[in-house]
Amino acid sequence: MENITFCQSCGMPLNTDEVKGMEQNGVKNNEYCKYCYENSSFKNPKMGLEDMKETVKNKMEKMKLPNYMIQKAVNVLPALKRWKTKQQ
Repeated sequence: MENITFCQSCGMPLNTDEVKGMEQNGVKNNEYCKYCYENSSFKNPKMGLEDMKETVKNKMEKMKLPNYMIQKAVNVLPALKRWKTKQQ
């Protein structure tokens, strides 16, 4: 079974280099996707967990994914690195 890494901000699978975020020096970041992270910082640094939950839910609904899958994705967000550090 393949070990897939997920964005530690939105939960998106980081299964290709094309979706990985980038550091200022051009190195791909293995923890965050390009939609959340660019040039060594978050694209939307003031975004809170509730905003991210809504964003993920809306994107997945547009993709016509089943509700159980959407709920699972939203439920995992608080355990991701970006949000865990803000809850402490």
